Amino acid sequence: MGGFNLDQLDIVHMYLFGGVKFLHFLLILMALDIITGIFKAYKNENLWSRKSLFGYARKLLVLVMIITANIIDQILGMSGAVTYATVLFYIVNEALSIMENMAELGVLVPAGLASKLKVIESSNQSFSEEIREELIGSKVDHQLNTAKIDNRISAKVDELIDIQIEKSNEGEN
Repeated sequence: MGGFNLDQLDIVHMYLFGGVKFLHFLLILMALDIITGIFKAYKNENLWSRKSLFGYARKLLVLVMIITANIIDQILGMSGAVTYATVLFYIVNEALSIMENMAELGVLVPAGLASKLKVIESSNQSFSEEIREELIGSKVDHQLNTAKIDNRISAKVDELIDIQIEKSNEGEN
């Protein structure tokens, strides 16, 4: 009676993504990447809603890319080859991102892999300065840290001035 059933969901899944294999695995890796990314940001004390929102938007863009690959597959009649290759590419990408997050969290990562991740990280920095440091994230982080330091210095200077005023007042009495 006018309800919703899983067959309808299957039809939508097949229409959007085709019979792509490993899509569920990719979704699990995306969730793990989000979780490890949040832990990394918390550890580094730069948990920003703007950065995480940008990350979530990138995850949605990955799904749009897979849908686009499925459409290209259907147009070219390639029996899912383009979609399958796209999903495998993003699985590898998510796995590398999880490994980077784990390495920054201090979890043991195989030494060979850790050194390769550092090489990739150091050689990739351009890409429009890593999309301008994840949409100005690092600059804002730097400015906030500088402001915190400036506030601490200002508080110390005020404290020293107060001490000097107290000493001069005591000397006059």
